Amino acid sequence: MTKKIGIIGAGISGLYLANLLEKNPDYDYKIFEKRSQFDLDNSYGIQLSVNSIRLLNDIGFKKIDANEIVFASKINFFDARSSKKICDIDISSFNSEEARYATLKRSTLINFLLKKIPTKKIIMNIQPHSIEQLEKIKIYYSNNLTEYFDHLVISDGIFSKTKTIITKNYKKPTFYNSIAIRGIIKNFKQDDISIYLGSNFHFVIYPISRKKEFNFVSIVRKRIKKNELLKEKYFYNEDFLNSLFNKIFKKNNLDLKNKIQNIKSFPIYVSKKIERYNKKNIYFVGDALFAFPPSFAQGASQSVESANELYESIINNTDDYYKKRFKKLKSVNWRSKLNFFVFHLSNPITIYLRNLILKYLTKNKKFIENYLGKIYRN
Repeated sequence: MTKKIGIIGAGISGLYLANLLEKNPDYDYKIFEKRSQFDLDNSYGIQLSVNSIRLLNDIGFKKIDANEIVFASKINFFDARSSKKICDIDISSFNSEEARYATLKRSTLINFLLKKIPTKKIIMNIQPHSIEQLEKIKIYYSNNLTEYFDHLVISDGIFSKTKTIITKNYKKPTFYNSIAIRGIIKNFKQDDISIYLGSNFHFVIYPISRKKEFNFVSIVRKRIKKNELLKEKYFYNEDFLNSLFNKIFKKNNLDLKNKIQNIKSFPIYVSKKIERYNKKNIYFVGDALFAFPPSFAQGASQSVESANELYESIINNTDDYYKKRFKKLKSVNWRSKLNFFVFHLSNPITIYLRNLILKYLTKNKKFIENYLGKIYRN
């Protein structure tokens, strides 16, 4: 008998899982998305390390338009104030014939994932308001629709509303005392991934297509009052954005201020801790399960990985999904937090020592294999 799977949220995790299920006749599925439409004009970038590219290639990612993807070979580290290069990491050393580290637009990946999913299987502008676990999982939706599923997958992001319905002691994500700024740059001078380390901030620039488009993302440490965090318009305020940019551009000599387009800012939230869930046949994936600081470039890759691990657990009827996922999350989380700390040092003496250590460690094959290889090679 065909098993039915409900997927709440049409982000990277949910869509990748749907692609896997689409190839398996033993399962039927539906995706429920609260948005009324997909934002496919979003040109902001993502990085995909070989752990996720290998999985994406299993569903045809190799055939994607070559102009829409860039295979970066190095991560270059610069001192933000002087723009002098500190060191670099050869990330191509983790590549294989089947998978290479890639940078691209998020919308490119979403478009690819959507192409193989029948439109009738995605229901937009809807979200659950009640869930009962009987013999099967019964879901009541906002438009009075009721559905039954054998498995329920929650992939509706870090502020998952479904999570508040399912878990009694829901722990909200916490503000990480930092703001992210995103934008697009045309014709930047570096073709690989460039990380600029500053005092209480860092920013990353990397290509997202072969059309000389580059993603700009900066993480700036900043404390914000609780009442201001609740105001979405606060992060679009021109004075607020200028204050963030002034903090960055006064401390580096790159002429970027008037070159960054489509600028947006948003507060960074992270999960407090990795929580265990005991609901039978109800699973969390992606940011709905756990969100870490965005300073290790693994957000999209871990979304793909978690969906793949869950798929394997479901079809093999095992209960080891969370055990495997938590082990990987712990590894990614502490690396993300360490990067965040190291990238933002402000004392001249500690900066000097950091740069010396980086020069040594980035050429130490054993360290690189342990720090990156254990994540990238899955």
